[in-house]
Amino acid sequence: MSIRIIRTGNDPVLRQVAKTVPVINRGIEKLLDDMAETMYHADGVGLAAVQIGVLKRIAVVDVGDGLVELINPEIAEKEGSQTGAEGCLSLPGLKGDVTRAQRIKVRATNRKGEKVDFEATDLFARAIQHEIDHLDGILFIDYLEPSEIIHENKQETHS
Repeated sequence: MSIRIIRTGNDPVLRQVAKTVPVINRGIEKLLDDMAETMYHADGVGLAAVQIGVLKRIAVVDVGDGLVELINPEIAEKEGSQTGAEGCLSLPGLKGDVTRAQRIKVRATNRKGEKVDFEATDLFARAIQHEIDHLDGILFIDYLEPSEIIHENKQETHS
């Protein structure tokens, strides 16, 4: 496993749309391992492949209940709403209150190539929505007016 460099700020790769992963091989498995190690090293709760410069539809999330690996994730259903503080490993020092769905149904593939369907709520749902946005070239600040973005001096746990 290796810690990868997290792309930050105005890096153009952060605005690109990731490509579907057609087959899971050793390279994808290594990428998943590297992404998890990178996320934990940076004290994040999520990381999308785009954030390390890899344009593949892959994300990892761990909000404290264990690592979840998502290949080609999509949100099948959304319900309710929640507003809460978000930050991002790619936008250190920035924070803002973003409104997202409270509950989502997710479809993805795991590292074994198996289709998985599950529900996520609260912070877990927020983190998955944040990471899927990254795969579509969307940053959390896109949901905010410039006056709503908080500039912090210290970095906290972000996805």
